[in-house]
Amino acid sequence: MKKTGLIFFPAFDWSISQTHPEREERLLYTRDQLLEEGFLDLDNIVEYKAELAETKDILRVHFCIPDYKGLITNPHLIAAGSCKLLADEFMEGKIKNAFSLVRPPGHHAMHVTYDNRGFCNINNEAIMIEYMRKKYGIRKVAIIDSDVHHGDGTQDIFYNDPDVLFISFHQDGRTLYPGSGFPEEAGGVNAYGKTINIPMAPGTGDIGIHRIIDKAILPILEDFKPELVINSAGQDNHFTDPLANMRFTAKGYGLLTEKLNPDIVVLEGGYAVESALPYVNMAVILALTGQDYSNVIEPELKESLIYEKEEVLAYTDKLIDGVNKRWEDSKKADKEELFGKEKFITRRKNIFYDTNFLSENQIESVRKCNSCPGWIGIHSYLERGSYDGNSYCISIPLYACSECREEALNEYDIKCKDKKYDNVFLQDKMKDLYLVNGKEII
Repeated sequence: MKKTGLIFFPAFDWSISQTHPEREERLLYTRDQLLEEGFLDLDNIVEYKAELAETKDILRVHFCIPDYKGLITNPHLIAAGSCKLLADEFMEGKIKNAFSLVRPPGHHAMHVTYDNRGFCNINNEAIMIEYMRKKYGIRKVAIIDSDVHHGDGTQDIFYNDPDVLFISFHQDGRTLYPGSGFPEEAGGVNAYGKTINIPMAPGTGDIGIHRIIDKAILPILEDFKPELVINSAGQDNHFTDPLANMRFTAKGYGLLTEKLNPDIVVLEGGYAVESALPYVNMAVILALTGQDYSNVIEPELKESLIYEKEEVLAYTDKLIDGVNKRWEDSKKADKEELFGKEKFITRRKNIFYDTNFLSENQIESVRKCNSCPGWIGIHSYLERGSYDGNSYCISIPLYACSECREEALNEYDIKCKDKKYDNVFLQDKMKDLYLVNGKEII
């Protein structure tokens, strides 16, 4: 009998502050509930012990500036390593699916990372996915981010990768951190249409979210045909969550999991420690194991707290129509018409780090290519923050063509000789190399 794999890692020794919403109790209440209900004694559940990720796993995904040693703690390595362990067990056929209940979370950590933002330093599921693609040769991956906050970090990491479908449904960024995740954020020049954002109106609950799943997400997944489905699972769409304004229930989350049928679920947010997380996570686990979750009922559940207004549902229907139209239009989109005729497509970004109030400026250039995702160059510096260095980062994708790879390596040599930059980074995913100023780090 194939089992569901679980890992719990509450990270007792990591917190932003003692009273911060992102704290160890987020997982302790869930574990107590599962022990009380006897979940871990079930034949179709196997619990694993957490493991450390390696430095190269992190640097395969992130540019850590000024260096990785000041950014990554053991809890971060364990959270990412736990996802890796479950990935191995899944790929080796030992389990049918998995749920990584770990913290710190990761989906706000971007390709370049200086510090903690949105409670995230490094991106757990991105690290796991790139590890799986490198080790097992997986190419097409779908990520469905169900956190109430837009998964801007995961979007940023895979924005230019045509083999990764990233779907995020979240509370509208005009009303909630991080203020992004709008439909026009649809993917880079070589991956247009592979980023899908669904910004929901505050007050959306079970009815609206499941309309989105049934009428937009599931048909797009069927069309894309991924080899691997990952659920970046934020439990903060719940009607009791203190940081948002949505109306989802534990049973709604269970049904979401049943419909998406993810291979691996990675926990992200969710800050109603007692009233939501134990029940939502229990419903998700029951759905993963193929058991009935209909009796998972929160003690605070009232009709008045989950009622969805007609105007909210009408807005949801318009969102669905827009998503489906954009998906179909993206298949026949003209690159030159959308992005111009230039060889490199440039985006300017200002990224705010809310924990320590850093402000990063980026100029990202992506090589337009018909054969691969294209190599990426990023000029990054802090407008406000303790590090005043000027950095240039070059990333060679895992499935780069020979022309893009050669161009990127030549550009790296040129930038290393340019006295304009304090640090020049090379992330070579094809060769699993990470260099800083010509020196190999891993």
